[in-house]
Amino acid sequence: MMAPKRVKWRKVTKGRTRGTACRGTEVSFGEWGLQSVDCGRLSSRQIEAARVAMTRKMKRGARIWIRVFPHKPVSKKPAETRMGKGKGGPDHWVAVIYPGSMLYEIESDNEDLVREAFALAAHKLPLGTQIVRRGEIR
Repeated sequence: MMAPKRVKWRKVTKGRTRGTACRGTEVSFGEWGLQSVDCGRLSSRQIEAARVAMTRKMKRGARIWIRVFPHKPVSKKPAETRMGKGKGGPDHWVAVIYPGSMLYEIESDNEDLVREAFALAAHKLPLGTQIVRRGEIR
């Protein structure tokens, strides 16, 4: 799973996801990109599951880039614990996603295979996504 090596603060507040992404919205590395349409949070497990699905579909026919990283810790209290006694300990890591964020990129000549790989990856994610090509404006 992906997680930061070290962080300044062990626990952070939940925050709010409003507005659209202002950076990381264009295809920068590959030829095709999977772009988010909704806002939400992606856990490190979801990011990895989508990556594995794409890599298995593409085999060695393409290069894949992950454009998001889970920087934010999510805390959770143990099951059957009474109210109070403070905030729970860090449980897992998430990436905060805004509409327009580029999630993954692929460089390949086979358009059909790329679309199938992105469809498999999109099924693993809890957000709405769209496929964009380099240079397209959406």
